[in-house]
Amino acid sequence: MPASITLSHLSWSTPEGRTLLSDLDLNFGPERIGLVGRNGVGKTTLLQLISGELQPHSGSVALNGRLGFLRQIVQVGPEETISSLFGVVDALVVLRRAEAGKASAGELANADWTLEARMASALAEVGLDAQPDTPLSTLSGGQSTRAALAALVFAEPDFLLLDEPTNNLDREGREAVIDLLASWRGGAIVVSHDRELLDTMDAIVELTSLGATRYGGNWSEYRERKALELAATRRDLADAEKRVAEIDRRAQETAERKARKDGVAKRKRAKGDMPRILMNGLKARSEETGGRNARLAERRRAQAFDEAASARERIEILQPFSVVLPPTNLPAGRMVLTIDDISAGYEPERPILRDFSLSIAGPERVAIVGPNGSGKTTLLALITGRLQPWSGSARVMSDFALFDQRVSLLDRSVSIRDNFRRINADADENACRAALARFMFRADAALQPVSTLSGGQLLRAGLACVLGGPKPPALLILDEPTNHLDIDSIETVEAGLRAYDGALLVVSHDETFLEAIGVSRRLDLGLDQAASLRSV
Repeated sequence: MPASITLSHLSWSTPEGRTLLSDLDLNFGPERIGLVGRNGVGKTTLLQLISGELQPHSGSVALNGRLGFLRQIVQVGPEETISSLFGVVDALVVLRRAEAGKASAGELANADWTLEARMASALAEVGLDAQPDTPLSTLSGGQSTRAALAALVFAEPDFLLLDEPTNNLDREGREAVIDLLASWRGGAIVVSHDRELLDTMDAIVELTSLGATRYGGNWSEYRERKALELAATRRDLADAEKRVAEIDRRAQETAERKARKDGVAKRKRAKGDMPRILMNGLKARSEETGGRNARLAERRRAQAFDEAASARERIEILQPFSVVLPPTNLPAGRMVLTIDDISAGYEPERPILRDFSLSIAGPERVAIVGPNGSGKTTLLALITGRLQPWSGSARVMSDFALFDQRVSLLDRSVSIRDNFRRINADADENACRAALARFMFRADAALQPVSTLSGGQLLRAGLACVLGGPKPPALLILDEPTNHLDIDSIETVEAGLRAYDGALLVVSHDETFLEAIGVSRRLDLGLDQAASLRSV
């Protein structure tokens, strides 16, 4: 029987009683499924329900086959090694004893002589050069993710459950994950905001507060379908609004006709032209007809209003974000950043950057790319003055703003609105509210404390406070801005950056993001400290 996962009427609520997943019916076979949706909608929870880590409050999960689960965060102990991750510590001990001539007959009989070769093959498949006894605590976040992926490959499950597998990975690591899934012949359910990875999927399942919807094809095909849905929803909204206006017009005409008839009858009663009993009957029927017409008109109007409201809600979900920003008026030739022959690091005799130079003039958009550990974050620290160089100099010759992954330029103890007024002291309340509304922080949403925001909301709030002011800075510096954001949030950030006319310096491994914001030059930092700058 082929491997399969079947979810039947699956529901789950948080300990506080908030329904997160309700009455889901889904089937998964030996295919690659991208699971997408906004942060907090329940994607990781769904993987935990499938794996059995959580139990559904109602409904069921039927699994035929074996699972391998890659979680977002791997907790490791000080004594754990790669062999611990693979679950082969004892088996390797037996091999070492056998190699030393100390194994018993029973151990020799049970020894797995292909173990190390199979481990090496799994590690090579994800591009990780490491030994079985390598401590997990010495690995970077990206290396830890690769090691965990290798352990999954080694276990040969029927289904892979991958929760944001490319987070914290450099370009080489991302390509290793993409290549692994491209050659995978079992089933895979992949939670990801990596659109390049999602473009390799066989189908997309979108999880929303309304349930789950399956779309055949990869991410690009899914987005085309969503664009068609948006166009259809806009037509539905226009039709519903037209019906509301038509119902109001007819109701008004009916009321005017009734008023004219009632006026004629009233004048006849005043003249005594008809018997009283007939006049009372006509009055009663008129009132009954008027009431019936009013109730019918109100029902039709309410139905049309409901249809219009439903269409507006769907448009709010589907509508791509766009924003208009005040200009920086940065001239094309104006120098905003120069770095001359800089060398720096954190330990004596171990420079991270050597004799490095860079300049940015006018509204250029420069991306810094390279393997993890090649010096990208160190370079940003030098530019912003958080780290002093050993030699050479770095000068920023314009106003600038740095967006690190925590958006630390915002004060988390106060509201979005208060942060805007602090950063833009010359802006009045109307300008503040208008700017925040352009970034979808309307009315009371602008009063949310920054400490309560999700990752996507946090970065959007930072962009609103910095770019929405009367005079945005001429240079923006962003450090891995798409890490841990859902795709809707990433596209919101992209829209904001496309509308910005200043200079950009961006550290990112997300090729789709870099293309979307119009990067014109790339600075490739290699682990050998060589750097190359090229136009794109």
